[in-house]
Amino acid sequence: MDHRTQVAIIGAGPAGLLLAHKLRRAGVDCLVIERRDRDYVEGRVRAGVLEQVTVDLLAELGLDQRLRREGLVHGGTRLSADGQSFRIDFAAATGGRTVMVYGQQEVMKDLFDAAPDHDVSIVFNAEDVALSDLDTDRPVVRWRKDDQTHTLRCDYVAGCDGYHGVSRASIPATVLRTFEKVYPFGWLGIIAEAPPVDHELIYANHRRGFALASMRSPTRSRYYVQCPIADRVEDWSDDRFYDELAIRLGDDSRNLVRGPSIEKSIAPLRSFVAEPMRWGRLFLAGDAAHIVPPTGAKGLNLAASDVVILARGLIDACLRDDTVALDHYSDQALRRVWKAERFSWWFTSLTHRFPDTSDLDRRLQIAELDYLRQSAAAQAVLAENYVGLPLEAR
Repeated sequence: MDHRTQVAIIGAGPAGLLLAHKLRRAGVDCLVIERRDRDYVEGRVRAGVLEQVTVDLLAELGLDQRLRREGLVHGGTRLSADGQSFRIDFAAATGGRTVMVYGQQEVMKDLFDAAPDHDVSIVFNAEDVALSDLDTDRPVVRWRKDDQTHTLRCDYVAGCDGYHGVSRASIPATVLRTFEKVYPFGWLGIIAEAPPVDHELIYANHRRGFALASMRSPTRSRYYVQCPIADRVEDWSDDRFYDELAIRLGDDSRNLVRGPSIEKSIAPLRSFVAEPMRWGRLFLAGDAAHIVPPTGAKGLNLAASDVVILARGLIDACLRDDTVALDHYSDQALRRVWKAERFSWWFTSLTHRFPDTSDLDRRLQIAELDYLRQSAAAQAVLAENYVGLPLEAR
């Protein structure tokens, strides 16, 4: 079966669906091709902190009604050193900018629910997806579904299919450069039907390791503790988890409610960048091009900023035959990516205990946290990066 569209979007995660909604709103034809089903994509437990760029994009697309009702505005966060915490006021340090707590699962639900009304077409359960002719002006995407082979001819391909997807793998090894750091620990996370310990996030640096107290709603908590990467979920009962969390949060654990976990998993941490983010008519966006450790809350937000930049170029190219913005996409997106990678690496290094952490390293972490406690300038740097750097002009 043969098909034709202007933009083929590989992957129906946040980057792919945000881009599809953005393109269709502008009148650009596109088709989203996803190898999994909706339940799988929507059910993945991921990020929960949205920068202003992401909130603004959802508002522009008319997809912020539930976000405005149910999202939690956070004007600051708490940092803790061995159980003693202090607050950084994002709004005061950045001229009123804040973040919104709203889970990626909820964002995906909103994007999927609105797809039919916004004329966003999605092919689910596409098998054996393959890209070809990417270095020509007529790229081709092929896949199998229901024992039929489908061929999609298009003008451009947006690779939004994540770290393990086919898109990045389609760029020749002679062209692609990758940069990676794998951290020697993981995050054991739970979701619990219980009120959070505080109305804002708490990042805890403890001699026993990192912890994070977060939330998804006023009645649902999201907690993490740093653990050895070799640990298994079965090694951690709810009681063991809460005992460790309470130790690492210290004084901030006084309001901890030990509700039963409804989800428990261990996530590895890595920093990863692939460049360039464009080869021929293929453009990478989201996790296909970059991964950040979750400490800085940048993953979903970087995908959204990629989409804003890429959509601008695709709309110009498809509707006005103007490729200037597309030609600058990779360089512009990567400038923002590397700044987010730097912040996420720094924040991870500040708040976690590494296997080779010496007494000197530990004292330096405590000294830097104490400097953050006392320095308005240092707090402004952290706040500016956490709430999200502004998008650069073209």
